[in-house]
Amino acid sequence: MRIVFMGTPDFAVPSLKSLHEAGHELVLVVTQPDRPAGRGRKLTPPPVKTTALEFGLEVAQPESVNTDEFVARLRELAPDLFVVVAFGQILKQRLLDIPPLGSINVHGSLLPDYRGVAPINWAIVGGETETGVTTMYMARTVDTGAIILKRSTPIGPEETAGELYDRLSALGGELIAETAELIARGEAPRAEQGTPRVGYARKLTRADGLIDWSLTARAVHDHIRGMTPWPGATTRFAGRMLLVMRSAVARSGEACAPAAPGTILSLDDGIEIAVGDGSVRLTEVKPEGKRAMAADEFARGYRPEIGGRLGDEEGT
Repeated sequence: MRIVFMGTPDFAVPSLKSLHEAGHELVLVVTQPDRPAGRGRKLTPPPVKTTALEFGLEVAQPESVNTDEFVARLRELAPDLFVVVAFGQILKQRLLDIPPLGSINVHGSLLPDYRGVAPINWAIVGGETETGVTTMYMARTVDTGAIILKRSTPIGPEETAGELYDRLSALGGELIAETAELIARGEAPRAEQGTPRVGYARKLTRADGLIDWSLTARAVHDHIRGMTPWPGATTRFAGRMLLVMRSAVARSGEACAPAAPGTILSLDDGIEIAVGDGSVRLTEVKPEGKRAMAADEFARGYRPEIGGRLGDEEGT
């Protein structure tokens, strides 16, 4: 098939590789423009662009794919299919209508649950034990198109969003190859989505990372996992920001009274913190402006005191 591929971050790279290795004719790879990145703010190409150029594929980086000029260019290519994976721009209907075999998308959840731009993070924050990837035909309303295939996978109890992201990225690469083959043979199923069990997985902001110690132990632990690596699960210690990178449920379903949520209960084997229904043990943290370290190392160097509180404006 003649395919136009649209994608930007590393999540989309396995899908691009999979289609290339399957022998499809990738007539154009469309990705976002190079953006400043890192401390030096050097212009950096998106991962999809880097991979496409390695394969010798033509790359386009329009600020908008919906301009008359770019729409005309895509029509002239006469593609059979559009494949869109974490592209970062919304395609208007006149674009979706160009390829005769349709425009399809790889989404990082088991649709219709967790529609939106951050399904992996919110699935973990929501305490899910299973997720997956879905291929679907694209529709005017984002993430609501007819489902082609789904592939599920368990979420590990300690797995972070970053770790799950990598696994679902690879799973998406496998599923898009299978989906493209079914479409080429005219055998792709088309199942309308039902009613979502959970709400929209909105885009994350840095403010979403702030830890609420009054939640249950499970909810605090899931929040930390879901915010790692970005935007990061944060609290305050001694008036400065502290990034919590790894945690574990220490006690659940039992009150830690008279300790208020956020109180440091123990410095044995990590840092045990009181939460709404028990306690959570911090195992890896990153002080503001410093490297990541084991919580034990942090305790030795920064000397938090039992009875002090994280999250207080005054610090501990």
